Amino acid sequence: MSVRNGRHILYINAEIGDEERRNIMKISGLQKLTLLDYPEKTACTIFTCGCNFRCPFCHNASLVTHTEDAGELDEEKLMAFLEKRRGILDGVCITGGEPLLWKDLDCFLTKIKKLGYLIKLDTNGSSPKRLKELAQKGLIDYVAMDIKNARERYGETIGIPGYDTSAVEQSVKWLLEGHLPYEFRTTIVREFHKKEDISRIGEWLLGAEKYYLQKFEDSEDVVEQGLHSHTDQWMKEAGELAAKYMKNVYLRGIT
Repeated sequence: MSVRNGRHILYINAEIGDEERRNIMKISGLQKLTLLDYPEKTACTIFTCGCNFRCPFCHNASLVTHTEDAGELDEEKLMAFLEKRRGILDGVCITGGEPLLWKDLDCFLTKIKKLGYLIKLDTNGSSPKRLKELAQKGLIDYVAMDIKNARERYGETIGIPGYDTSAVEQSVKWLLEGHLPYEFRTTIVREFHKKEDISRIGEWLLGAEKYYLQKFEDSEDVVEQGLHSHTDQWMKEAGELAAKYMKNVYLRGIT
């Protein structure tokens, strides 16, 4: 089992507009340099706002809840930044929120591709059709899909009781078929994850190339306050469990 330590550095400040505005993608933040988000690549990370999940442990509350002080990055300035970084950055990570919610994401990714960048997409896997369409158009090169929990506990974990996981399962199946380089990842929270859940996830993702277990870290921008992380020892034991099912297991956030 391989172990990697690291954490995501996020800064965002955005609100979701009304339903009529959801067709227009909102760019809510930019991390100008990351050596972690895109494996083996130097990249920047772009944050879109809006999400169809309400995970209590989400670190990006200002992306999934309405805020009065909305922040939005001008697309022209963003493209100018990417133009200047050509030859310096290898790729661009698109995260959220849930980027696949936006109908004009295709156009945005096309502009980035024309600049010669590789594109990594972060997704919760709830839009398998959109995921496949982007891949077929050659607009994404790598996918990082969040696996929130074992299927039996998905609804409670994402804040939507009774959630039908069939769409998420379709995305998992498609990625496991090897259409694109990918990774799966789970943020581990003491209130939501037990050892048996890790085993169930392993059975579901059997044979996966890469699986990351991320230790939950509390912050002011978490959707629900008062949640806790497991100990480093628990995380290591969970990693050993997952390694029985998946080819490469990595730990993030442990000391």
